[in-house]
Amino acid sequence: MNINFSKRARAMKPSGTHQLLQMSERPEVISFAGGFPAPELFPVEALKAVCEAVLDEQGPASLQYSTTEGYIPLRTAICDRMKMIGIEASYEHVMITSGSQQAIDLTGKLFIDDGDVIICESPTYLAAINAFKLYNPQFVEVAMDEDGMIMEELEKKLQAHPGAKFIYTIPDFQNPTGRTMNLERRQRMVELANQYDVLILEDNPYGAIRFAGEPLPPIKHFDSEGRVIYLSTFSKIFSPGLRLGWICADEAMIEKYVLLKESSDLHTDSFAQRIAVKYMEMNDLDAHIDRIRAIYRERYTTMVSCIEQFLPHSVSHSTPEGGLFIWLELPESIDSAELLQDCLNNHVAFVSGAAFFPNGGGHNTLRLNFSNMSNENITEGIKRLADVLHSKL
Repeated sequence: MNINFSKRARAMKPSGTHQLLQMSERPEVISFAGGFPAPELFPVEALKAVCEAVLDEQGPASLQYSTTEGYIPLRTAICDRMKMIGIEASYEHVMITSGSQQAIDLTGKLFIDDGDVIICESPTYLAAINAFKLYNPQFVEVAMDEDGMIMEELEKKLQAHPGAKFIYTIPDFQNPTGRTMNLERRQRMVELANQYDVLILEDNPYGAIRFAGEPLPPIKHFDSEGRVIYLSTFSKIFSPGLRLGWICADEAMIEKYVLLKESSDLHTDSFAQRIAVKYMEMNDLDAHIDRIRAIYRERYTTMVSCIEQFLPHSVSHSTPEGGLFIWLELPESIDSAELLQDCLNNHVAFVSGAAFFPNGGGHNTLRLNFSNMSNENITEGIKRLADVLHSKL
């Protein structure tokens, strides 16, 4: 049978991540590959009472079709939470999405025409690369250092590509590097966006998971012209399985997002939206986040200690103040994709760094996740990685 796929579908290639996650699910493998929250921190017992309350109080409505924009009490609660970090918005500026991954995909669909330039950090989030690639953009990468995207380099790219559609950035505990953009650069990015008339797509799934240092206002806080589109999610602070994210943007943009989402899935899960609201009514979400922070701080500290104790001294690592990831840079002679195959044979997994560079490169880098493993497994897993690395050097 001849299956006549679209050109877009024919161009799609496996990223390797799905296969890696399948391999790393083998019980004998210690996996630092996925960006998973710690499942033992999910508020299962509290949610039993929450679900019962939702069904008792709003049973039919929670199981019915809903508006595409999302449940107004949830959108209002999100505005209250954003206000605490410096974003002033009303619920009309917010649309609920099926996780922030849908928000990324809808943004690509909304703004990217074939061949358009989008500017991103180098490296950047793998699933955003894959989502944007469907619309055939030109990726223009901007170098980073420990304080995030380098603004002098960004301005050069904006000058060279005056028609760029948007700048994609993860300013807090970036995926994959764990780096945080400093305050001066956040302000400067908005100034440059205003000057060169370009949108900013600010992706903030990890900002609440800060376990060291001082919190910084989002880039959206400095938005004076409505050109910053802010994305976030409940996945890392509540439950990824509920698939609850959101977009905060100018109303004219939200109107277009609503049309795209309506044609995609009509609306986000009605029951899940009411669960989130009822949970925040019946429980202290910030206390729950504090518990997550404490556990992740401990696991991060364990991983860094093991990296510095067991890995070759020629390996450098990032020093995030929050989030889920540590970025390793290996000697140039090491290809992390080849290293991964040997590590899987030694029952430890990670994500090769090359996948995070849309235009290629990063062969000697890799990403480690520390949130989803016990301290004992972190120690053993880093020892296994160290054994393989030492054999290569």
